[in-house]
Amino acid sequence: MTRQAILTMTALAPAIWGTTYLVTTEMLPDGHPFMASMLRALPAGLLLVAITRQLPPRNWLLKIAVLGGLNFAVFWSMLFVAAYRLPGGLAATLIAVQPLMVLVLSSVVLGTRVGIVGFLAALAGIAGVGLLVLGPDVPWDTWGIAAALTATVSMGAGTVMARKWQPPVSPLTFTGWQLSAGGLLLLPVALIVEPNWPMPTALHMAGYLWLGIVGAAVTYFFWFRGIAMLGPSVVTVFNFFSPLTAALLGWFWLEQSMTTHQLVGAGVILGSVWLGQRAGRRV
Repeated sequence: MTRQAILTMTALAPAIWGTTYLVTTEMLPDGHPFMASMLRALPAGLLLVAITRQLPPRNWLLKIAVLGGLNFAVFWSMLFVAAYRLPGGLAATLIAVQPLMVLVLSSVVLGTRVGIVGFLAALAGIAGVGLLVLGPDVPWDTWGIAAALTATVSMGAGTVMARKWQPPVSPLTFTGWQLSAGGLLLLPVALIVEPNWPMPTALHMAGYLWLGIVGAAVTYFFWFRGIAMLGPSVVTVFNFFSPLTAALLGWFWLEQSMTTHQLVGAGVILGSVWLGQRAGRRV
């Protein structure tokens, strides 16, 4: 497979993750972030484990638990909490700091050389997300902001550590292990914190299937393969596609207005991704 094909499939993952906000608000029961995260991770992980028929060896169990916690258990639960407590624009802008964090962590943990162009691309992407989704009158919620920042740190660290800890298995197997670990970590928390989870309807089940199969099993296989083959500093800039997709879906599906400064923000995001890829090719 060519480098361009790997880049394209890796970029597709955050673009699909951008559907999460629409699916959550329109198809899932409200107010159950831990249960929603668990049902997104655990069934998808067990399905991939069943397909690959390979369990992690004993000496990898702790690392897989850490990765599952960072990339899924903590990240997804805090992401849902932030979405419930903050306007979507503020949550997206805070989480958009994650590519910048990945660049710093890649330099410290992996010794990756990151040039000034890469940092400029990350800063431009954050500005573009702010223009795209941040409104003038945004209410601030302390716990919501804390949850968004926790999600940002968690996925940033998980992205870098997924490159540092590479088991000798296929990306599909590696994805299944992490999803299963994240779901198992979330299971007792969801049962204790959210015991009154409503009986799911057909609409709820369709939402969970989309988030679990397409939004987790398929896309994270693309994502972790991209991290392994290209490096975190190259792929992290694609995360800006997630709020871009969310905004476009809001305009197309929910008939939300698209202002001039939002169009400028979308252009800045696309420019930051292009700039980030040029920086990645130089490295």
